[in-house]
Amino acid sequence: MDFQRFIIVKIRRPQKHNINEELQWIGTSLGLFSQRDKDKSCFRIFIELLKNTRLGSGLTSDELAYRLKLSRGTVIHHINKLRGAGLVVSKQKRYILRVNNLSSLVDEIKKDIDRTYDDLKEIAKNIDLKLGF
Repeated sequence: MDFQRFIIVKIRRPQKHNINEELQWIGTSLGLFSQRDKDKSCFRIFIELLKNTRLGSGLTSDELAYRLKLSRGTVIHHINKLRGAGLVVSKQKRYILRVNNLSSLVDEIKKDIDRTYDDLKEIAKNIDLKLGF
């Protein structure tokens, strides 16, 4: 994948300590789950991958489609979105979360954002120098 898209949405944290609401909050904060996704397909795929992470084997798009009763096209669409956000990787035609727990996943996202920020800052300084600022 040539690009990574970072979306962070500041929304109110869930009031209750309910795992489902907290998972929804994390996904929504990362811009993964939208109002258009009426049957919460992306959320369900994310959860299925998260549950399977402990096994370390990953899932194919066909396995995800079968387990979640979704079309393979829907699964691929959402997997591409999750890959573009840097959350999911492909290993031997199987999809798995990039790291083995959510806390590490959030840390990796922060590192990606920091590296991108540093690159932006460096290029901006170079441009400023060339423009005489």
